[in-house]
Amino acid sequence: MPDTPPDRPDDERDRTEQIDPFAQIHSLRDREAAAGIPGLAGYAVIVASGPRRGLHWSLPEGTTAAGRDPAATIFLDDITVSRNHAEFIVEGGHLWVRDQGSTNGTYVNGRRTEGAALEPGDEVIIGRFHLVVARGA
Repeated sequence: MPDTPPDRPDDERDRTEQIDPFAQIHSLRDREAAAGIPGLAGYAVIVASGPRRGLHWSLPEGTTAAGRDPAATIFLDDITVSRNHAEFIVEGGHLWVRDQGSTNGTYVNGRRTEGAALEPGDEVIIGRFHLVVARGA
């Protein structure tokens, strides 16, 4: 055994494992979206992970507020969520999400966005809440 440690660590012992932090959420997202919500007509968002997992909200035609404000239809009570964080807009059979100038941002499928069109299976991250878009018949 040498008296001094080697200048470079052994490559096999010092490897950093690469992971896809969204891989688990994506597979969950696909299962949740495929399962749908019995009796759902139109769009909904499902809490896929994080606080309140499994909870869902139907999204009627028009605008639905999401945030930490108790008056928000989608009340997400966590300090990582801004009071008026985002809004979901359903119009003419289409769904969009729009950030409302939140502190931590709104993410769609892993990318921060000011606004985006959504499809069933898309993932929306608001603070610690991972929401999945579902659509009924």
